[in-house]
This record gives sequence, structure tokens and C-alpha cells, in this order.
Amino acid sequence: MDLKEKVITEIKKIYDPEIPVNIYELGLIYDISIKNNDVNVKMTLTTPNCPVAESLPKEVKDSIMEIKGVDKVELDLVWEPPWDKSMMSEAAKLELNL
Repeated sequence: MDLKEKVITEIKKIYDPEIPVNIYELGLIYDISIKNNDVNVKMTLTTPNCPVAESLPKEVKDSIMEIKGVDKVELDLVWEPPWDKSMMSEAAKLELNL
């Protein structure tokens, strides 16, 4: 398993506290790039005033740092494009009966 796959696997363990689907399948992770064992993640939240706006990005960053081989994690919380339900995976839509 390459490092990007390990990062995705780790991110899939993190759930939005209000929606019973992991944040990867929800479409909150916009981009994962890796260069020389440094991981850069662009993510968003369902809304800017999300109750976990401070804790969720930290949880993502901390979880990725636990992966063997990761030297550094940069996490960019972005609001463009704004998240909407169309960004969810088919699995997430099925889980939520959408």
C-alpha cells in the first residue's frame, strides 16, 4: 500500500459527528498530495460554522501524522468550492438514503 492509500485509509476512520459517514466519503477531502513523505491535504467542512470547525481538521492532521513514513502534514481548510451533497460518494449517498 502506498503512502497516499495509507492516508486515505486513515482519513476514512474519521466521521463527521452529525452525519454517520466518514469525512472522505462525505467529500470533505478535496485533495491529498504527497511529496518526499510530506502530506498536504485540502479539506472543507459542511458549513463554515460547523461545531467541529476547530477540532476536526486537527483530528485529521494528527491521524495522518501517526502513519509510519509521514514526516510532515500541512492541512489547508478551504471554503471554495463550497461543499454540497453532490460531492458525496455513492456509498455515502446510499448510507444516508439519498
